[in-house]
Amino acid sequence: MKLISWNVNGFRALQRKMDVSQWLNELDADALCIQETKLQKDQVDVQIPGYYQFWNDAEKKGYSGTAIFTRKEPLNVTYGIGIDKHDHEGRVITLEYDPFYLMTVYTPNARRDLKRLEYRLEWGKDFVHFIGELDSRKPVIFCGDLNVAHQEIDLKNPKNNMKNAGFTAEEREDFSQLLAAGFADSFRYLYPDREGAYSWWSYMGNARGRNIGWRIDYFVVSNRLTAKVKDSKILSDVFGSDHCPVELDIAE
Repeated sequence: MKLISWNVNGFRALQRKMDVSQWLNELDADALCIQETKLQKDQVDVQIPGYYQFWNDAEKKGYSGTAIFTRKEPLNVTYGIGIDKHDHEGRVITLEYDPFYLMTVYTPNARRDLKRLEYRLEWGKDFVHFIGELDSRKPVIFCGDLNVAHQEIDLKNPKNNMKNAGFTAEEREDFSQLLAAGFADSFRYLYPDREGAYSWWSYMGNARGRNIGWRIDYFVVSNRLTAKVKDSKILSDVFGSDHCPVELDIAE
């Protein structure tokens, strides 16, 4: 089974740059989980034959938002994490299948001045509780832009970013607590020492060309699924956003 996750930084902008349907079929993906759609569903007509579509739009227009395109119809679909203060920005979709849950997640950004750090940590605590409840029923696969580089190896310039959003001690510890709750970062599970593996680059200073980036896009799986993980990839040769897609290949 091949799963793809991508922060597209605006789905309509992506459509102007590439034929998403053709790309998805050429990739032969079973599901595409996207973040930062930045639209209301009625603003776009998306036709991808062979895939079911599920959208979770933010109430604020042009902001946040997630979607999943999947070949296999789920048993059940839920939106958000069931806590009102977190569920107005379209950040989570959960599809239930017989063997597992599949989720797309767009974690809140702490922002440059860290003015949303407190909320970001509150979200993290509530999200861990949410996925823990799911994991008690069946394994979980969740993916997306989690807005944190977990370890120093996950960004080019760690020492210069210690107090910046996405690499504060508090956010990194939050992710450590998430993993400690029974989950594995699939990429680091397979490639614990691989350097220069990034999924986001600033548009400034030719950062992508120079590979000055951060790895903030993940596939995370319940620990009991790690034996089924065949590969976890960063598709850095795919353009169309300031993020690149990431891929999980997992046995069914």
